[in-house]
Amino acid sequence: MIIRQLQDCENSERCVKAETWQSVRMLLADDKMGFSFHITTIYAGTETPIHYKNHLESVYCMSGNGSIKDLATGEVHQIKPGTLYVLDQHDKHILMGGTEDMHLACVFNPPVTGREVHDADGAYPASD
Repeated sequence: MIIRQLQDCENSERCVKAETWQSVRMLLADDKMGFSFHITTIYAGTETPIHYKNHLESVYCMSGNGSIKDLATGEVHQIKPGTLYVLDQHDKHILMGGTEDMHLACVFNPPVTGREVHDADGAYPASD
């Protein structure tokens, strides 16, 4: 059984920060669960281009607001508490923070190792 507290993870190497987001990786590849679980904050008023070529992701909005733009179709979808979006086709997108920080629960498959940040294409590297 694995038990972790968000606050403990926030104050460890499991907390990865970038200019437009913070990701607290509570469950990682070396936990051997087959997925990773993150609590991610998207900062208000920011834009983050993302293209997870090597991962699938499911995202649930717990609080805050923003939107996601599907770069294949141009469609923009609002994100608010209770919204789930799933990047099941390695969807290239822009994640936009709204008027307040968005707090998201995220699941990645395959799991990340913990220190990944987006590369120039907005992707995380392929898992070993």
